[in-house]
Amino acid sequence: DNGAPYLSKAFTTAYFELRGKTLSGQKEQQARWKRAITTVSGGDFGVGDRFGTFGTMGFGVGQLYSAKYFPAEAKAKIQALVTNLMAAYRSRIQKLDWMDDKTKEQALQKLDTYTIKVGYPDHARDYSKLVVRKDDLVGNVRRAARADWDFYSGRFNGPVDKTDWGMTPQTNDAYNGLLRDIVFPAGILQPPIFDPNADPAINYGAAGGVIGHELTHGFDDQGRKIDASGALRDWWLPKDAETFKARAEILGKQYSQYEPLPGVKVNGELAMGENIADLGGLTLALDAYQRSLGGKPAPVLDGFTGEQRVFLGWAQAWRGKVSDDYVRKQVASDPHSPRQFRVIGPARNIDSWYEAFKVQASDKMFVAPENRVRIW
Repeated sequence: DNGAPYLSKAFTTAYFELRGKTLSGQKEQQARWKRAITTVSGGDFGVGDRFGTFGTMGFGVGQLYSAKYFPAEAKAKIQALVTNLMAAYRSRIQKLDWMDDKTKEQALQKLDTYTIKVGYPDHARDYSKLVVRKDDLVGNVRRAARADWDFYSGRFNGPVDKTDWGMTPQTNDAYNGLLRDIVFPAGILQPPIFDPNADPAINYGAAGGVIGHELTHGFDDQGRKIDASGALRDWWLPKDAETFKARAEILGKQYSQYEPLPGVKVNGELAMGENIADLGGLTLALDAYQRSLGGKPAPVLDGFTGEQRVFLGWAQAWRGKVSDDYVRKQVASDPHSPRQFRVIGPARNIDSWYEAFKVQASDKMFVAPENRVRIW
């Protein structure tokens, strides 16, 4: 199975029939050139990750990608956005009315240990010793896998390199709980997530919301169990832990009522961490945008206020089209909620959404103030 995507057409077709059509509901196999890029750059074929995040030469591709599509001025804008997000998170923790000062102190210490990486690594990966042959695709893949193994095994028992990237610059974002390490590669920092020439409010809603999502993972139902040193330790006062669990449970019950397909409901327990992160991410994005204004009023563009555009940016970030079979598989096994509920779920728990769009009690998305979930 591991070698099937790199063999002759009979093997790749059989591989797709099982993993693509049967398991994922895909109607057509990706074009050969797209699968070739995936092999070199990293990722999967849309039917399951076969080689891994790094591809055969993923960091090399990422270096070329970043040089062309992620200039220094774009990186500077994202870094400013991250600075505002971190300040917003610190302020929100300090002002929490349900958390004791002792637990807040531990939370702030953990927040201060975050390492945030934007764009691309400062040091390029060396592929000079990798043997590549034009008539041996399977061999190329195996040699690349071996080179990757040698690279990482050579670091065993050595010091942790906090500057190291756990993904290539052309992939998506991620949070490493043990290292308190958050990566926002150049690959995800493009429309609809980020556009250096776009309205800042849209960027804060999209990029800010996604980055805030990753920041919140350090304090979700699983992340909260890890302390500032990366150790698995309960640093919460019992009463604060119980309050957190109670609020998270209400959020889970909300999501369990969402029905993406007739008779198919979201598993609020399975998606708990991601839903907490979505709620935290959008909340942080709104606060960070206000900070970016420096006390000045937000401009009204095309009839939309600044806050409205932050919410629109968040909604645009989750646009997508998937098959019904994919949704069924997602609900059964994926900790992320279906896209529409990543938009609806957080917004209806945030007071400023009601103010921004004049939401009334008669509207379908209305949640009574006393039932809105506020965690971070």
